[in-house]
Amino acid sequence: MAQYWRIPLRTHLISDKDDIAEVVARYVAGVAEPGDAVAVCESAVAISQGRAVVSRSVRASWLARFLCRFPQKHGSLATPQAMQLAIDEVGGPRIIAAAVAGGLGKMVGVRGLFYRVAGGGIAAIDDIAGTLYPFDEHIVLSPKDPEAIVGAIRERSRLEACIVDVNDLGCVDFLAATEGIDKEAVSRALADNPAGNDDEQTPVVLLKRRIARYLDGSTAPTRRSNRDSP
Repeated sequence: MAQYWRIPLRTHLISDKDDIAEVVARYVAGVAEPGDAVAVCESAVAISQGRAVVSRSVRASWLARFLCRFPQKHGSLATPQAMQLAIDEVGGPRIIAAAVAGGLGKMVGVRGLFYRVAGGGIAAIDDIAGTLYPFDEHIVLSPKDPEAIVGAIRERSRLEACIVDVNDLGCVDFLAATEGIDKEAVSRALADNPAGNDDEQTPVVLLKRRIARYLDGSTAPTRRSNRDSP
């Protein structure tokens, strides 16, 4: 089975003036080898797209002020401003439907229905204090067109790539991944959140492939993509 060593890469402070594919290619250069992969934090991708909004600039509607009472207080939609941006992203009717589904789901012990119905990357929204300074007063939305972004990262870096939303509770959500990404292996590698959620400034994690050994000493076969050639 595929396994990865993790190398969090410290970068400069990413802003909306950056091309995230170029940033990844620059920081993996000289470190990455054929067969490696790269995971990029979704907040860094969104920031590079200009999708970080100063919280105090958001005017919350009555609907946002009402609905923000229901998510758990440590959640990303527990403020009127964050909820308003969610409404702006997918529309009020869809958020209302998601809230109803979420409430009914909780009554029967099913969690997560709010985000399933809301869709649109709503689960990846980071509220204030979810990102390092100077973005700690910003609400960071989910990246736009993440599939195109991972394709651009692979083209520039020659590595299989994924955009992930990882927290300190062991949850690894894939917003997009190229076809050569082994999601199960990457999830195991990132489960303890090696990139961190504080001021580590390591939004890029290089995943260096290692080969698992069977009990008889033989090694598991590995699949190589066409992009593995130097």
